[in-house]
Amino acid sequence: DGSMVYVVNQNTANVSVITTATNTVTATVPVGLAPRGICASPDGSKVYVANRNGHSISVITTSSNTVTATIADLGGPWGITVSPDGSKVYVTNIDSSTVSVINTATNTITATVGVGLNPTGIVVTPDGSMVYVSNSGGNTVSVIIALSFSVTATVTVGTNPYGICVTPDGFMVYVANDNSNSVSVIATSSNTLSTTVSVGAHAYGVSVSPDGTKVYVTNSGTNTVSEINTSNNAVGATITVGTNPVAFGNFISPHSAGIPLLNDISASVSCYPNPNNGIFTLHSQLSIPNSQLIITDVLGRTIYQQTINFSTQSSIDISKCDNGVYFYQLSNSNEIATGKFVKE
Repeated sequence: DGSMVYVVNQNTANVSVITTATNTVTATVPVGLAPRGICASPDGSKVYVANRNGHSISVITTSSNTVTATIADLGGPWGITVSPDGSKVYVTNIDSSTVSVINTATNTITATVGVGLNPTGIVVTPDGSMVYVSNSGGNTVSVIIALSFSVTATVTVGTNPYGICVTPDGFMVYVANDNSNSVSVIATSSNTLSTTVSVGAHAYGVSVSPDGTKVYVTNSGTNTVSEINTSNNAVGATITVGTNPVAFGNFISPHSAGIPLLNDISASVSCYPNPNNGIFTLHSQLSIPNSQLIITDVLGRTIYQQTINFSTQSSIDISKCDNGVYFYQLSNSNEIATGKFVKE
């Protein structure tokens, strides 16, 4: 709910708890040695901490801010994330080149999945079906099927990949490549490399905005943050920050300021069916008069453009276009809605 922030302190083996209403540290929780990754359960009741040198996971109950369980015998846990339904926690083990799957009801390891060399970053798709792991020593991303805990694909990316994130619609995965100064973009529909974006030196952390329109990358070698526009995967801005920025995990607020988006809980614009054969319908609960509809491909090329008086739905036909991932933008002078779909 945004009321608390939990920060791992690697050298002091504890977690600082910040109350956002006052921006003060209100608790300090001892955990295992060299904590690295951290994530919260969807309901906010638990926080999970990956202790790299402690080879363990500390489970913090947020109502008391105490460790109520410890899961031991992991192989150098580093990155950590939780499934959308909160039933499973996934942990990368950098020493054993595995991913541990933890049942949150019992706080036990229920599966161990072999992945690439030295896995670090990990992310679950919004529907919980797939898990993506950046293997920093193998220059690859392992794709795990959540249902069977098996690797279904291995995607070659840049050198020394660390940070990894997935867009809210689940269509794209972005990977920060530390030693190749780039971000690899993976299309989840085919689990293949879609494009590579050049950013600053030593790209380390990567995170996506809640509306899915922007991806931000921390470049520790150039003391900058790169802003990538997901509509065309081009760098839109480069922001100078402090020395050696290395944010890891999701570092963007769940609320984005700026132009009102029509894809909020009350006035969504959706594409049906998705995936489709190029013939689909855009549907909204509200009318959007004098709208400009633009559809682009993954390279940012406009393949469809039309001015329409959008009522509550409009039928579109791009069936003659190649199969792949496409982006739509519906806008007028006051509002904008964006989204993605797959033609197959």
